[in-house]
Amino acid sequence: MKKYLLLIMICLLTLCGCGKIPTLQNGEEAVIKFAKDKGEEKLISAEELYEELKNNYGLEATLSLIDTYIFEHEFEDYVETAKGNAQSFMDTLLESYDDSKDKLLQAIVDNTNYSTIEAYQNYLYNSYMQSHAIEEYAKTLVTDKEIETYYNDEAKEDVEVYHILITPDVTDNMTTTDREAKEKEAKEKAENLLKEIKGSDDLLATFKKLAKENSEDENTKDKDGNLGYINYGDLDSNYDELLDAVYKIKDGELGKEVVTTELGYHIIYRNASKEKETLEKLKDEILETLANRKISNTKTIQYDTYKYYRELYNLEIIDSELNKQYGIYMNSMLNNLTSNTETE
Repeated sequence: MKKYLLLIMICLLTLCGCGKIPTLQNGEEAVIKFAKDKGEEKLISAEELYEELKNNYGLEATLSLIDTYIFEHEFEDYVETAKGNAQSFMDTLLESYDDSKDKLLQAIVDNTNYSTIEAYQNYLYNSYMQSHAIEEYAKTLVTDKEIETYYNDEAKEDVEVYHILITPDVTDNMTTTDREAKEKEAKEKAENLLKEIKGSDDLLATFKKLAKENSEDENTKDKDGNLGYINYGDLDSNYDELLDAVYKIKDGELGKEVVTTELGYHIIYRNASKEKETLEKLKDEILETLANRKISNTKTIQYDTYKYYRELYNLEIIDSELNKQYGIYMNSMLNNLTSNTETE
């Protein structure tokens, strides 16, 4: 175990691959040697280097080895997805640096603790695996009763929605006064359009006409403002407030007021709805929603996740010094999380 950890820690320390590391037979063999002017030769043994690395980098390397092993075995079916996500992120990042690996590497060195592109990409991969583990652990905390309650109280039917979006013509360098004026102008335009629709003989026909002429949602204006059948989670979270308003009106009704979201000002029309799906069909979706709530509302979720899976795999750190460091680290993590919770 010591030899294996030593090799890993040397890789982590140098971040340049393990191609030149000698094969060691025991802890007394030299990994470094030097002498001045043919004088007495000085040797640094594997055991000495191991102890030095252990004291300075050992816990970080140990935790990386532990979690990589556990998560790759527990979530074997997610490994390729995590690798793909990390690769996609790096491809996008590389593109932002004009496809220059030299520029990307310089940015990584300047802004992170990593010295190679490969090391940073591996960090991303491990982060995706850790996030997945947290999500899966959070699902174990959700009860069938909670799922049933959510279905009865919060799950909604799909609704067909039309909207007209008016966005304020603001820029980052505007003064507060100018920004407020543009906001007011956009809201007044939306309110005037709403009045025009309300005063027409055919609400939907007028709505569609004005959507084509005025809506600033480029994805829907040519579809008469039709968002299709939607529900919570189908669109960006910016639309949640719009849906809140939609569920307060009935099929065939025009929204009574302009709806304000981070996107701008919306006029809404609820055209039709479908029957709510069965609990069985929605169960997985509800489980994911409730798990995300657990993650948001549980300050110790990361600590709890690590503890759960490490205990599941009967983790035992044989090296007494590393085990001591590990205990202190875990206690410190828990104390920091709980103290932050109490402060809030």
